[in-house]
Amino acid sequence: MILGISAGFHDAGVSVVDLQGNILFAGHSERYSKKKNDEFLNQAIIDEALTYGEVTRVAWYEKPWLKKTRQMYSGEWSKAFFSKSPKQQLKEVGVTKPIEYYRHHLTHAAAGFQTSPFERAIVVVVDAIGEWDTYSAYRAEYNYMTGDAEYTCILRQTYPHSMGLFYSAMTQRVGLKPMEEEYILMGMAAYGDKSEYKNVFPQVVDNLDKMTWKQNMHLGFLPEDWKDANTMDLAMAAQMTVEKCLETLMRKLSHENQDIDDCVFMGGVALNCVANTQIDKYWNRTWIMPNPGDCGSSLGAAALAYGGKLNWKGPYLGTDIPGIYPSEEICSELQKNKIVGVASGRAEFGPRALGNRSLLADPRGPEIKDRVNEIKRRQKFRPFAPMILEEHAHEYFDMPQYKTSPYMQNTYLCMHPDKFPAIVHADGSSRVQTVGRNDKTGARELLEMWYVLTDCPMLVNTSLNIRREPMVNDRADANRFEKKYGVRVCS
Repeated sequence: MILGISAGFHDAGVSVVDLQGNILFAGHSERYSKKKNDEFLNQAIIDEALTYGEVTRVAWYEKPWLKKTRQMYSGEWSKAFFSKSPKQQLKEVGVTKPIEYYRHHLTHAAAGFQTSPFERAIVVVVDAIGEWDTYSAYRAEYNYMTGDAEYTCILRQTYPHSMGLFYSAMTQRVGLKPMEEEYILMGMAAYGDKSEYKNVFPQVVDNLDKMTWKQNMHLGFLPEDWKDANTMDLAMAAQMTVEKCLETLMRKLSHENQDIDDCVFMGGVALNCVANTQIDKYWNRTWIMPNPGDCGSSLGAAALAYGGKLNWKGPYLGTDIPGIYPSEEICSELQKNKIVGVASGRAEFGPRALGNRSLLADPRGPEIKDRVNEIKRRQKFRPFAPMILEEHAHEYFDMPQYKTSPYMQNTYLCMHPDKFPAIVHADGSSRVQTVGRNDKTGARELLEMWYVLTDCPMLVNTSLNIRREPMVNDRADANRFEKKYGVRVCS
């Protein structure tokens, strides 16, 4: 089997692919160490990965020596010369096979394209930084003779010009933790005044077509920058700037590659579900693998080592809590207490809970949002996502009839906000998760049962986690959650 590894920067991950292209396992290191965004491997995740067979090849998600040249250029001398090498990191967890190295952005691209339903596509990667690349685009297709994926780079931008670094710098400027709380900045934006955009955009963007920036965003911003601006307004300006940049990039790629209709979007910026909704208009179909950031690149490295299309069956690839999905138990608890946790089946690969490690709630009550935010110790302004039966989604959300959103990657206006206040943001939008008729998941069974009982086809769905910890992984984590918050977790 092929062991794919992403480690040493943030959110380390491990993936296992067999020689027939089946994804046997994929998980986040943080869920084993309980350290949020843990950049390091640990013995527990490696031990679980090794239960799937003997390792024949090891694939690493970036080229360390190329990365060191950029670290030296940017003055990060300690990282360049004193960080543990991939070989050292793997040796510490008992993996001693020779390592195959692939470029950072290429592993992002492979994690997306080789799990997508497309035979050919434009693949766009946008993140903070790889080795040198900050965004890149590829024409991707499968070789008709070998079946291997082939990538031709058609566009790239390099450090220090970076859309992702800009968004992280703005995350820090408004008082949040960069490289971790960008999703909170995205939520804050809905409360901002759009007029601040006219002050931010011309100060930071040099050339929109070339995607160059007036300063090195790696250095961040000072408190004196826009010192009189409201933080919510700055969040809105940051969000609008990224959306403008992404739209410009996607429009250019679509116009210059009219023979290809489909797009794969990857990299940390692909987690920006508000921006994702804006770029759909440039492509016939878009695909974002549910773990588009660096952890997901562990699967991309394994995909490149394998060569061909992977057998993607869904994101439930992590630790298994065995047993029948407890739909009846969940519905009973929801009717009684309105809020319940679920930890059942295999954990989601990606940052968003999709029904197997979720905190669920009835979306209809006016008090539900505050109650769930209190349990999770989150800012009160933050809304929650709806998980809805796919066939009913268009009755409740203003989304195109052909569109589905199985991995919470897009936002749409809610058409009945007064009825479902828990899942509607300040701008009237919701980050929708659709669950299709053909989904053989516990979430589908649960929603069908809930609909029969209540005539409501949706539930509030947010991640099941203890504050400042990653998502619940195993039953022991679920027990700790129950004890700490007094909320029942069904398995």
